[in-house]
Amino acid sequence: MHLYIVRHAEPDYENDTLTAAGELEAKALAQYLQVQGADYIYSSPMGRALKTMSYTSELLGIEPRTENWLRELTDLWIENSPWGYIGVFDIPGEVIRNGDSFPTHETWHQLNYYQEVQAKERVEEIRRSSDRFLLRHGYERMDGRYSCINPSQDKIVVFCHRAIGLTWLGHLLDIPISLMWSGFWMPPSSVTTVVLEQRSDRWATPRCIGFGDTSHIFKHDLMLKAKDIHNDCFVK
Repeated sequence: MHLYIVRHAEPDYENDTLTAAGELEAKALAQYLQVQGADYIYSSPMGRALKTMSYTSELLGIEPRTENWLRELTDLWIENSPWGYIGVFDIPGEVIRNGDSFPTHETWHQLNYYQEVQAKERVEEIRRSSDRFLLRHGYERMDGRYSCINPSQDKIVVFCHRAIGLTWLGHLLDIPISLMWSGFWMPPSSVTTVVLEQRSDRWATPRCIGFGDTSHIFKHDLMLKAKDIHNDCFVK
C-alpha cells in the first residue's frame, strides 16, 4: 500500500482557506497526483485542507472522505513561553536536544511545555486513530509492525496539516515525536510518500520513500511561497 500524506497548499489562516498562490499550488498538486494515481482520498475537515483536496478529488473523480482526527493540532499552543504564543510542536530543536541523552518514546513528553497542554495524551489519540485507519485498510499494528490482514496495492491520498502530518509520520516510522516535530518541516502542498513494505507473508513495515516533495510547484513555474521556515512555524 502507498500512503501519500499531503499538507494543504499555501494557507490563508485567518479565513481557513487558500491564498491565490495556494489555489495555483493545489491545481498543480492535483495534476501530480493524477499521474501517481489514487484509490482513496481522505481529508481533514478544516477549510484549507478541504480546499486543497477539492482539486484532486474533482480531477480524479474520487469521492473524498473526511476524518476528524486529521485536524491540525491547534489545541497544543501555549501563551507564556520564551518564544511567545507558539505551538509546542515548534519548540526549538536546541531545547529538545539539550540534555544528556536524546528524547525517547518513553521520555519525549517530559518537557514542561508538553505537559502543560497534555501533549502526550493528544499524541496517543492520534496513534490510536492511525491504527484504526490502517486496520480499515487491512493492516493491524502489532508492536511497531503491521500484520497483513488484507494487504493491497491501494494508493491512499490524505490531505492534512504540518503538525498532524509530522505526528502521524513519527508514529508510522517509530521516531520520538519531539524529534520529529523539531527535525522536519513539511512545505505547503508537499507530498510525503510512505509504503507499507512487505518482505514476508505476514508483516509489513512503513518506509518513507519521499518526504516533502514539491516538484509539482516548480514544474508549473510556481514558487514556494511559504515566506520561510521560521515564519511558517509561528502561525496556525
